[in-house]
Amino acid sequence: MKHTLSLFLFLVGTMSLLSQEKEILLFPNGAPGENVKLKQVDDASGNKVAGCPVLRVGNVSEPTLTFYPAPVENNSGVTIIVNPGGGYNILAYNLEGTEICKRFNSYGVNCVLVKYRVPRREGLEKHEAPLQDVQRAIAYTRSHAKEWNINPDKIGVLGFSAGAHLSAVASTNYSSRTYPRIDSYDDVSLRPDFTVLVYPAYLSADNFRISPELKVDSNTPPTILIQTQDDKSFIDSSLFYYYALKQANVPAAMHLYPSGGHGYGARNTGHTVNEWPHRVLSWLRDIKMIE
Repeated sequence: MKHTLSLFLFLVGTMSLLSQEKEILLFPNGAPGENVKLKQVDDASGNKVAGCPVLRVGNVSEPTLTFYPAPVENNSGVTIIVNPGGGYNILAYNLEGTEICKRFNSYGVNCVLVKYRVPRREGLEKHEAPLQDVQRAIAYTRSHAKEWNINPDKIGVLGFSAGAHLSAVASTNYSSRTYPRIDSYDDVSLRPDFTVLVYPAYLSADNFRISPELKVDSNTPPTILIQTQDDKSFIDSSLFYYYALKQANVPAAMHLYPSGGHGYGARNTGHTVNEWPHRVLSWLRDIKMIE
């Protein structure tokens, strides 16, 4: 009974939080290639992180963005586009989404939370449909800079796990739009101004190379990686990607912690890696995004 009541209160609180912000359809007339509308699934019954439930969102066929403005009194003008992880099958929507936006809002950083399409689409690369969604989110955000009181030249991407892979793909494939032009919002640059990758997945290939979809060059945005040594499945993702950035002379930083595993978001799990949002904030000052 106690567990049921706790879960109920969590869901009520989460839905109340979500209702305070407005979800905006990225593709008003339907996302490219989506012929069937899926019934979205919201599930908080699985494993907890730091004693709190994780809201896992699945069956997304209508991608959206939600703008989380920083408080007026300390708005830095910087905006982070947040891409939750979930193996391209679900989205860890509160752990790696809403909670992250609220945390960075408290630092004076605006956030845009992307609900990109999951699960993986048959016949497409795992990131193909989500990349369209994130590119549209970048375009929409930059086009609304004046209205939202943000700086159009200080818009970056932040992702976790699969969402970090998606953020890296968006940061290295920005020169061409991956969906047909919809409106004037699509006439702006798709290049993120900085990239934050937290326990990234899928960045590495065989023989110490990065995955072929990652087109790192000297114009790749400044990047920071957050990684733990005991994240054994994906530590190579961070190491190989950092080395590729270094070889291309891209301003890059990596914080490598001994423990913490994978999938902790910004919750307190008792590991030093939990300090990572502060390291990202300091780095944003180092690269002159935050003055």
